[in-house]
Amino acid sequence: EHSASASFIRPAAAQDAGRIAEILVFNNRLNFFPIFKDEQYSFCEMQVVPLAQRLPIRTFVWDDGVLRGFVRLQGREVEKLFVDPCFQGRGVGAALLEFAVARFGADRLWALEANESARRFYAAHGFSPTGESRFEE
Repeated sequence: EHSASASFIRPAAAQDAGRIAEILVFNNRLNFFPIFKDEQYSFCEMQVVPLAQRLPIRTFVWDDGVLRGFVRLQGREVEKLFVDPCFQGRGVGAALLEFAVARFGADRLWALEANESARRFYAAHGFSPTGESRFEE
């Protein structure tokens, strides 16, 4: 299934910016708000329209008629990997991660210690903790 799924991955285009921002906001509120409990950030600063006005480079989307997730790379680091929560558990994130590894040699990323589901997902795909940590406000 994964080789066929790569055909749904393409570079992000300007018209994808709103959907990418929506996925980012949705995931932030579900996954990070419970950890940081920062209402100002999650509900005031983290807004779809301002985020959609800046589409970062090296962003790739899974699009089979519905944009279901995206991965953004910085060098060989997976900077962001998010799948719309409505479509998680269907192989979209796995395909995006495999694409990043195969196409760009991605070999590092950061995950919040408290984000157990993300840590389990990355471990299942061959990533392991280095012991390195950094403070995240």
